[in-house]
Amino acid sequence: EVQLVESGGGLVQAGGSLRLSCAASGFTFDEYAIGWFRQAPGKEREGVSWISSRDGRRYYTDSVKGRFTISRDIAASTAYLQMNNLKPEDTALYYCAAGRSGLAAMSVYEVSYWGQGTQVTVSS
Repeated sequence: EVQLVESGGGLVQAGGSLRLSCAASGFTFDEYAIGWFRQAPGKEREGVSWISSRDGRRYYTDSVKGRFTISRDIAASTAYLQMNNLKPEDTALYYCAAGRSGLAAMSVYEVSYWGQGTQVTVSS
């Protein structure tokens, strides 16, 4: 059974930090691009960041560049999203995702597997 289990969300003040984790099982972790998406109330799910399975290159949406860092531990089949200098507009449900063919467009249509999501709330 494929599972992506997120953790690490919570409530934080603006300027604070959180580290999200995504524990994967049931598929070959290093053969999939791993990414993070988020969805705020009333908005579409959007891609935040992803890491390539081929070369480990990292990609970020413009609004989080310089503040968020994606990483992965292949041996542990776990991905992380370090989020610094959080802003109220970062408030959303954050989802871990795996894409067999990559996540180059950071589109939901590229995703093979989803996690259940973890809530991040940033207060002003």
